Amino acid sequence: MRITTWPQLVLGRPFRRAGHRTALVAAGLPLHLAVVPLWLWLAGAMAALVRAPGALAVTPLPVLLTLGLTPLLTAGQRRRYRALVGKDLPRPAVPGPGRNRKSVVRRLTTRALWRQACYHAVAGPLLAVLDLAVLAVWAAALVSASIYVWIWALPPQWRVTDLGYTTQAAYITAGGLALLFLGPRLTGALVRLDTRAAEVLLGPSRAEKLARRVADLAESRAGVLDAADAERRRIERDLHDGAQQRLVSLAVNLGLARSTLGDLPEDVRKVIDEAHREAKEAIAELNDLVRGLHPAVLEDRGLDAALSGVAARLPIPVRVAVDLPRRPSPTVEAVAYFVVSEALTNVVKHAQATRADVTVERIGETLLVVVADDGAGGADLAAAVDGTGLAGLAKRVSSVDGTFSCRSPAGGPTVITVELPCAP
Repeated sequence: MRITTWPQLVLGRPFRRAGHRTALVAAGLPLHLAVVPLWLWLAGAMAALVRAPGALAVTPLPVLLTLGLTPLLTAGQRRRYRALVGKDLPRPAVPGPGRNRKSVVRRLTTRALWRQACYHAVAGPLLAVLDLAVLAVWAAALVSASIYVWIWALPPQWRVTDLGYTTQAAYITAGGLALLFLGPRLTGALVRLDTRAAEVLLGPSRAEKLARRVADLAESRAGVLDAADAERRRIERDLHDGAQQRLVSLAVNLGLARSTLGDLPEDVRKVIDEAHREAKEAIAELNDLVRGLHPAVLEDRGLDAALSGVAARLPIPVRVAVDLPRRPSPTVEAVAYFVVSEALTNVVKHAQATRADVTVERIGETLLVVVADDGAGGADLAAAVDGTGLAGLAKRVSSVDGTFSCRSPAGGPTVITVELPCAP
């Protein structure tokens, strides 16, 4: 275990990164001063414009040259941070390349370009003054702290004739040591100020950062939804190919035993009959479970066939109309299927309806799903328990940025409308 002493903590810690930071400050000085001649030219042009109105044509040139140099200076600042302190400044969104007039105007009018120009033209000269001050502190500190070296470099006769230099040199050395102690702190403060200005003016704006964050979250959520859908498919395949096949084999064997073994006692026959009936019920329940996870017909034949199968199993007539020129993504398709299936189940259980209608169509990049019935109405989304019934459907729809609405006045009819975004 390495033990750090108090002098090492006080004296060594400030100097640990002072070299890289001082190099960063020194490398930034010429970049910060690059635009100063152009602005001096602009000031002279403005002064000439007051005396001679004919100089108006020269006045915009410094501004245009500043905008033209801004991308090069920004690239130099990014390289400076990456090479000296290992920091990558985030890049703002910029328009795509193009050579026509509209693309040039679009690039010249972007906020990112003008924020970068503000850094080089306004913040840069101010930071250059601070750079010079910090470098001057370092130079004075090094010269003052090593004053005895410079004195011993002088001729010996000067040291003999002027013996009072020792007291003055001691004071100068003490001042140099104090500046050496202060130098890393001043350099660190300047580097933090410069870094903050570079991140704000050379990087993306707050709105761009939020937009990128939203896009990243939407992409990660889409990945989670796709992973969950793939997991449901895997569970469905495992149940269908594993447990379901074993139960079917068990039911077949029990049926054969009941029909071929005629000399069994009555108690044994009753046990076999009961086991055969429970095996068939378990198969039916497992079929419902598999169908609820992810029906195979949805993956093989799409929404039209899957919803027609759901409607055929209901005790009331259901009209299904599906108009999809092309299939949506598997995640959106699964959400639409489960919404319709659950809504029709609620109709049978609670609506006291005699018929229902299901309409699925694609309008632009939106999948519109409408489920209507002629029941008693009175369904209330606000009163639903979170995660169940209508609230569960609304949550499932919102997971893919869809909208869910339910209009169910007392006495009916009830109309559930769902809009799901479809990627092009």
